[in-house]
Amino acid sequence: CGPYPDFRGGPQDRPDLHFQLKPWIIQFENIISVFQVMQDKIICLPKRVQPAQNHSSLSNVSQAVASTTPLPPPKPSPAKPITVEMKGLKTDLDLQQYSFINQMCYERALHWYAKYFPYLVLIHTLVFMLCSNFWFKFPGSSSKIEHFISILGKCFDSPWTTRALSEVSGEDSEEKDNRKNNMNRSNTTQSGPEGSLVNSQSLKSIPEKFVVDKSTAGALDKKEGEQAKALFEKVKKFRLHVEEGDILYAMYVRQTVLKVIKFLIIIAYNSALVSKVQFTVDCNVDIQDMTGYKNFSCNHTMAHLFSKLSFCYLCFVSIYGLTCLYTLYWLFYRSLREYSFEYVRQETGIDDIPDVKNDFAFMLHMIDQYDPLYSKRFAVFLSEVSENKLKQLNLNNEWTPDKLRQKLQTNAHNRLELPLIMLSGLPDTVFEITELQSLKLEIIKNVMIPATIAQLDNLQELSLHQCSVKIHSAALSFLKENLKVLSVKFDDMRELPPWMYGLRNLEELYLVGSLSHDISRNVTLESLRDLKSLKILSIKSNVSKIPQAVVDVSSHLQKMCIHNDGTKLVMLNNLKKMTNLTELELVHCDLERIPHAVFSLLSLQELDLKENNLKSIEEIVSFQHLRKLTVLKLWHNSITYIPEHIKKLTSLERLSFSHNKIEVLPSHLFLCNKIRYLDLSYNDIRFIPPEIGVLQSLQYFSITCNKVESLPDELYFCKKLKTLKIGKNSLSVLSPKIGNLLFLSYLDVKGNHFEILPPELGDCRALKRAGLVVEDALFETLPSDVREQMKTE
Repeated sequence: CGPYPDFRGGPQDRPDLHFQLKPWIIQFENIISVFQVMQDKIICLPKRVQPAQNHSSLSNVSQAVASTTPLPPPKPSPAKPITVEMKGLKTDLDLQQYSFINQMCYERALHWYAKYFPYLVLIHTLVFMLCSNFWFKFPGSSSKIEHFISILGKCFDSPWTTRALSEVSGEDSEEKDNRKNNMNRSNTTQSGPEGSLVNSQSLKSIPEKFVVDKSTAGALDKKEGEQAKALFEKVKKFRLHVEEGDILYAMYVRQTVLKVIKFLIIIAYNSALVSKVQFTVDCNVDIQDMTGYKNFSCNHTMAHLFSKLSFCYLCFVSIYGLTCLYTLYWLFYRSLREYSFEYVRQETGIDDIPDVKNDFAFMLHMIDQYDPLYSKRFAVFLSEVSENKLKQLNLNNEWTPDKLRQKLQTNAHNRLELPLIMLSGLPDTVFEITELQSLKLEIIKNVMIPATIAQLDNLQELSLHQCSVKIHSAALSFLKENLKVLSVKFDDMRELPPWMYGLRNLEELYLVGSLSHDISRNVTLESLRDLKSLKILSIKSNVSKIPQAVVDVSSHLQKMCIHNDGTKLVMLNNLKKMTNLTELELVHCDLERIPHAVFSLLSLQELDLKENNLKSIEEIVSFQHLRKLTVLKLWHNSITYIPEHIKKLTSLERLSFSHNKIEVLPSHLFLCNKIRYLDLSYNDIRFIPPEIGVLQSLQYFSITCNKVESLPDELYFCKKLKTLKIGKNSLSVLSPKIGNLLFLSYLDVKGNHFEILPPELGDCRALKRAGLVVEDALFETLPSDVREQMKTE
């Protein structure tokens, strides 16, 4: 190392650079000093061999070196050669020759173990360090370890961990009993000590149950809840990724095996060679032509220190090796690629914490060696129950009772309804709205109906649309007694709640979803026979025949609706057994004729055959036996004419032939003089018979979207008429007699050829502007006083 510039001089010597380089200079000087102190040295002196018999040989040697080293006078020699060490004698060797001799003897005579002992220690230490730290630097393993440590710390410090563990003592007795039974079954199946997960069961070092004071586990704020939610997602993704392989375990086993082998090698060769470190060394090198000497006696200055250090080194390596042997025993004695949370499940009551495997299990075993509490608190974020509780907490914070009350509305059954759509769960705050009568849940996964539903004393209707629902036993008992209406819309048969078959007081059941064509063989619907109070059953699906389960409830069933998706409904003979049926809807069932079984339903009051493929209805004459039939809907079919037998249905009050292909109205139709509702819209009718005036009870009459050119004056004899729809026809004149319809409140005349409206519309006192469907220009043809009268509420 050459000298470096001195920057400690005056201003001309750059003091700023001096202050920048001074720390580096001092550190460099210290390193040089350490190497100088630890420098290995050997000091050699020449020694002579004097022969006793041949004096001439000694003279020859003396002459060879006479130019450099004068010899003393010869002495008498003994009979044998004697090695005489020269003491206190001058050798006339200069400093460079001594240095040369020392270097040669260091290289030739000194044992390699004595020379390279410090370097061997350094190399072994580096190898041990590399084996121990390689997995912390290798990308495939270091990323997993760093990510695990990061997540582990966040899980340990998360307020949700304390909150979740604190709720263990607050669980209900039923959950405790269930958990106890599960634990007993688990112990029975895993009683043998040879079970893989039993051997790797962890956290047994925790002597006492971890109990958290509820007073300290306060409610999470929104930020803490979101952070905990993000942690659940991170843990899920991390587990999915890490459980796929065992690179960490394999790498740790290999590096431990390598360290054990290295330890054995070090102990073996060091024990054998430590005696080679000697203080005095004999050196025989052929350098006589350069120095005049061949034999030297050398002193290894670091031998004593190296000898002591080697024994110390062997002791330290032995301790380290024993540690590695214990680690190797730990690796192979326990199944570290499987980790059981059984002890945590028993202690915390969180029964769904899953066991893990591969690298995930190995890292948990490793962290147990530091503190088992970390794994216990980490387990909270592996539990689906814990995650659902967190979601529930966040949901309750988001949906307060006041916010829910703002969504209340009145449904079609005139009940106060709360619709909840696409939420992450069912807020507990719902059960604080005691005035609630109907609860509608749509597209909500993992709905849990708790026992607190019993607080809703007025609840009578429940709608579940594409929801997977679980229910508490106490909640089920409440629904069995109080629920009257249940509507279930599903995409999969598995979404049908099995508990619905036990609702003994259920009166109305609506099922909407795709079912198999042989549904009558489906055991899941056979339990309908237990619904003794069921009066209304609606199935909107793709059934090909009436399920036997429906027939089993026919004795008390009053209304049945089957809405198919176009699937042909066959084998309708089972309808004959539904003797108490009062309403029947067979919609979109691809019927070509009116089913004969219908004529056996003597209690039938309403029949709806919408969206079928009916073309002829000659069988309508058989309806005369149905004395109670008041409503007949044959709309959205392909009917071309109405048979005259229609006149025998004298009990009809509502008749709908809309959306057919009828061209002529028979006068016999109007002999059904009890008709209050007559819908003939969307046909090809051109003429209205004057016999329509016979219908003195008529309140609703529609011929919208036909080809009618004129209306008979007899129509205005129907003085009870409230709704008249004559739009989209070919009418050109509206009779002034329309003023006779004093109860008329809705009039549709739009889409005709009227040029003026009769002022007699003003006599229809119940008709307002909102109930008059007409072009704005045509409305302006009315007198101003009539217009003002209609505009007033």
